[in-house]
Amino acid sequence: MTSLGALLDEIRSCTLCSDLPLGPKPILQASSKAKILIAGQAPGAKTHAKGLPFDDASGERLRDWLGVSRHTFYDPECFAIAPMGFCYPGTMTKNGKRSADLPPRPECASAWRARLLSQLPNIKLTLVLGRHALDWHLPGHPGLTASINHWQQHWPALMVLPHPSPRNNLWLAQHPEFTAEHLPRLKQAVADLLG
Repeated sequence: MTSLGALLDEIRSCTLCSDLPLGPKPILQASSKAKILIAGQAPGAKTHAKGLPFDDASGERLRDWLGVSRHTFYDPECFAIAPMGFCYPGTMTKNGKRSADLPPRPECASAWRARLLSQLPNIKLTLVLGRHALDWHLPGHPGLTASINHWQQHWPALMVLPHPSPRNNLWLAQHPEFTAEHLPRLKQAVADLLG
């Protein structure tokens, strides 16, 4: 069986998707001691440039939701960060203009996800961010909002969250119960797990 360190080296040198617009650059964070898994979508262009996941407005919001500092968030012994696609997939164009990022490339999850998760034995809470992560972690789910609202079905092992992107400001405004009810529960769980 491959050690986690060897597997991470293998993932970081992956070139399965050599046709990506900015080239392959797998970005993730993991330790076998991590207690919380953040299952996101795929790095954006800024993350690709910086090489650090969630080092943007989405990350600031996510750290606020979790109630943790940057130092704690980027400690791989606390948080594993494993998006569905480890590389920036590119951007869609609509009417000749850049639109949202493309979905994560499916090759990534099929090649790496099960192997990586098998090397994270101490994960107690998986945070599923957005539809692509939801599709993998909860196949046959009733949709993002319903999955968030039916949190008890998978608690305390898994919690579905909207992606913390500013693009979801409207969803957050339309669902004040997320901030009022779900975030206090999430912050308490994170505090308890990280002790």
